[in-house]
Amino acid sequence: MKKLLLLILFTGLVVVGACSQADGESAEDTPVVKIGYMPITHAVPLFMQEKSLENKGKNYEVELVRFSSWPDLMDALNTGRIDGASTLITVAMKANELGIDLRGIVLGHREGNVLMGANDIGDINELKGETFAIPHKISTHNVLLYLMLKEAGMEYEDVNTVEMSPAEMPAALSEGRIEGYVVAEPFGAQSVVMGTGKVLYQSDELWEDSLDCALVLHGDFIDGNRALAQDFIDGYIAAANQAEAKDGHVHTVSSEYMQVDEAVMEQSMEWISYEDLKIDEEAYDELRVYMQEMGLSDNPPTYEEFVDTTLREVGGEVVE
Repeated sequence: MKKLLLLILFTGLVVVGACSQADGESAEDTPVVKIGYMPITHAVPLFMQEKSLENKGKNYEVELVRFSSWPDLMDALNTGRIDGASTLITVAMKANELGIDLRGIVLGHREGNVLMGANDIGDINELKGETFAIPHKISTHNVLLYLMLKEAGMEYEDVNTVEMSPAEMPAALSEGRIEGYVVAEPFGAQSVVMGTGKVLYQSDELWEDSLDCALVLHGDFIDGNRALAQDFIDGYIAAANQAEAKDGHVHTVSSEYMQVDEAVMEQSMEWISYEDLKIDEEAYDELRVYMQEMGLSDNPPTYEEFVDTTLREVGGEVVE
């Protein structure tokens, strides 16, 4: 009887061990980098990177975790449930300011932010007293709204700003619930293609070289997995170069993650670039000034405190 009990116990331990290996605890398993994203064109390099790793020999995997709102994504990032994210650089800066070790590595894109208005808006001053949607208070989109109103000689308080999920904005505009919005793509292109809204400004018309979404990693992930972090960033930059082709393959891959039609995708891609993803220090310092000027941050981290340039090397060459 004693031997039977020992045999049962041993068998149970074997089963537990097998389950542990199946759950990814084996030292031989391929390491996984878990990255959060929103279904927007600003995350296309991540889409291309994950797709390029499928069914190919590689020494790491990328697991993309989809979120429907910036607060949910940042909660997962701030609490360490994901290793990094393609996120609003401003909210990552704010988290860093509050003591969370997040580090900006490279940008997610260049340009590709549009300020949309209802078709009957003939002049920016006509927005006075109207509702204008932004994706997050602490965002470059909000800064762009501030700059547009300032350009028109208006005060920020002249419009009623409301935070809204990016995917909801085109419908809200077409239904008359808002008179305008500023957001990442492809949601500006949706209103243009549907004919329910028009472009008031492109981001570069208000602030050339503005910084918006960035690829952010946890400091402890970088410090504890230096080689893996470098491989991941190398792959990300290579994927960004693929994304810049904006060809049929890029459209097909992107549509799997964003589920938009071809006309919207084409319009969206016309407005965005995936070249030169370095986080420029001068543009970063300008963003810090705007954040303080608007009361979005008391003491945003300096370039040296937030931007990690040590991983921005591919094949021994610094990515510019």
